[in-house]
Amino acid sequence: MLIGVPKEIKNHEYRIGLTPAAVKEFVSHGHEVIVEKNGGAAIGFFDEQYIAAGASILETPEEIFAKADMIVKVKEPQPHECKMLRKGQTLYTFLHLAPDPTQTELLVASGATCIAYETVTDNRNALPLLAPMSEVAGRMSVQAGAHYLEKAHGGSGTLLGGVPGVAPGKVLVIGGGVVGTNAAKMALGLGADVTILDRSLPRLRELDDIFNGQVKTVFSTVDAIEHYSSHADLVVGAVLIPGAAAPKLLTREHIRNMKEGSVVVDVAIDQGGCFETSKATTHQDPVYVVDGVVHYCVANMPGGVARTSTMALNNATLPFGLALANKGPKRAMLEDQHLLNGLNVHEGKVTYKAVVDALGEKLGLTYEDPRTALNG
Repeated sequence: MLIGVPKEIKNHEYRIGLTPAAVKEFVSHGHEVIVEKNGGAAIGFFDEQYIAAGASILETPEEIFAKADMIVKVKEPQPHECKMLRKGQTLYTFLHLAPDPTQTELLVASGATCIAYETVTDNRNALPLLAPMSEVAGRMSVQAGAHYLEKAHGGSGTLLGGVPGVAPGKVLVIGGGVVGTNAAKMALGLGADVTILDRSLPRLRELDDIFNGQVKTVFSTVDAIEHYSSHADLVVGAVLIPGAAAPKLLTREHIRNMKEGSVVVDVAIDQGGCFETSKATTHQDPVYVVDGVVHYCVANMPGGVARTSTMALNNATLPFGLALANKGPKRAMLEDQHLLNGLNVHEGKVTYKAVVDALGEKLGLTYEDPRTALNG
């Protein structure tokens, strides 16, 4: 199979779909890899390294899309990239379709087979390709929040860890999954007073054990969100419904009742955000203020630490990518239910129900079972 790796073009997005080490793995299995010129140079993966790993370097993304059987990316394709996709071609990347009608329409129109990292599953019913980016984003959320709590950056001037004689800042984490756990680890490491809200009692018990009682674990209700957000210096939104639009858990009224100069970080912004006042921002212009509360809603947060993120992502995506190349996409997915769960669009049909639930009425879409679509 001919694997194509274009350069990412989203604002301040420096990650790349394959590292030189990953390219070497594909080549060792008999595949060809073409990489766009300087695709990974910004994070220290240079063309010479890709050539040494067995890849060919092409000048333009148009050449990559025209030639490749499978396109491997990191972020969702931008509109003109979607228009370069074609029937018979496979796209393997993050998609986040539920809050994105434009991309969904374009991918349906392309006729391509589109596999979303964020909906591939594993034997534990977890999301193994999303997990490494969730780990990064969770840790970065507290790092970003601490930065914007500084008075010069619009915050209240609160040090999360406090100092002897001064109480630490209060951090509220809404959601106890991978993002929330990593956010709590970072906040606790800084010495903050940390509370995690979640609706799963078994998960709250696990978190209590993980943190040895050092983090407050509270069952998530409307009342709990209202109470703890009003006292928080930093709120991290860490909720996820796989492939679906995020629920709006922090309302405008909650924001209005928060302390002046407090900070909210919406890690769920890729799926539309879990705060009612959230709107996607970029690393170039990451924050805005609503009712005195600083909002950090960068849609590709892990791109801020692009080298670490690229290597972590490749560790997770490589085995599935090799299966797609070695067996062909159809056979690979039909033989692996977890990879099949990643199929969101195939030859003009939407094969992930949460996307249809979110956009079906608006776009006139109907759901097609992925096995039926592949065998059609």
